[in-house]
Amino acid sequence: MPEYSSIAALDAVLADMRVGKARRRQLSMVRGELLRALERDALPVGARRSLQRLLGVETLTVYVRLAESGALRARRVAGGQSASSAATNEVRLQCLDALRAAYRLPVLQLGGAPVDLQPTPEFGTLAALRRQLDQHLGDSMSPGLTRLTAVLALLLDAAPRSGELVSLRLSDLTPGHRAVYVERRPQRGSSRSDADWFELSPLSRAALDRWLALCEQLTLRAHGTSRLWVSLRPNHSGTLGSGPSTVIVPLVVPEDPATGAGRSGARRRARPGSVRANAAGALSRRARPCARGCRRGRAGRGCVSCG
Repeated sequence: MPEYSSIAALDAVLADMRVGKARRRQLSMVRGELLRALERDALPVGARRSLQRLLGVETLTVYVRLAESGALRARRVAGGQSASSAATNEVRLQCLDALRAAYRLPVLQLGGAPVDLQPTPEFGTLAALRRQLDQHLGDSMSPGLTRLTAVLALLLDAAPRSGELVSLRLSDLTPGHRAVYVERRPQRGSSRSDADWFELSPLSRAALDRWLALCEQLTLRAHGTSRLWVSLRPNHSGTLGSGPSTVIVPLVVPEDPATGAGRSGARRRARPGSVRANAAGALSRRARPCARGCRRGRAGRGCVSCG
């Protein structure tokens, strides 16, 4: 990999920045995109040697255009390099503002534009989803549908965000699965945390019973796990075909149900327009909008989990 003085200086700036884990990941994304742009000779020559030139208006104008087009992605999406989302574009601009400020350059105020929230499901949609999940439990289910049913049922009762959902462990459930402990993780860099126990409905208890029985079988060869959610099939992390950076992940590795269960499983198999397809599609776009709808339902009309 070519050595660039500007990237070495950028790494030093990043090391001194005091930011949260989420922002750190976002800054790492921007750093990777800048490096790939340099490797492709897409940026001005001076940006190779000088961090000031790398973070200059001329360079960033070219970089932002390439990044928003998807040309700087580390991994192909659906076999290609699709354009990044509006939310990702906004995050990228905020990171550039933060980097310029950390390097004591005038902030360009690139970020700050409002980002449209994903649609929040209505109460009737959530109630229909609960009825559909109840029908699933009355029939045989594939492993993917078993996991998805448990994820959605728990989401309806406790309304966790995707990060809160994936961090759940078996110890967060009471005996008999009558309640779940959720540690709230506020956004926007707040260090304040909040946690509470949420009573689980009969639907969630039945769904968790089905999933945990399957999970126990899956984890026998892995000597068990403390995680509530695990993968159903081998997957990979890293970039395929890039040598040492590609890591083959075995079966039953803990997985984020908001991405794995939604995109790779039920959304592909669900009939378009069905409640199951709509639920899987919503989940694959992260659990936040559905969780928002559940919290609103509890505040306005009473707990959705109670029907």
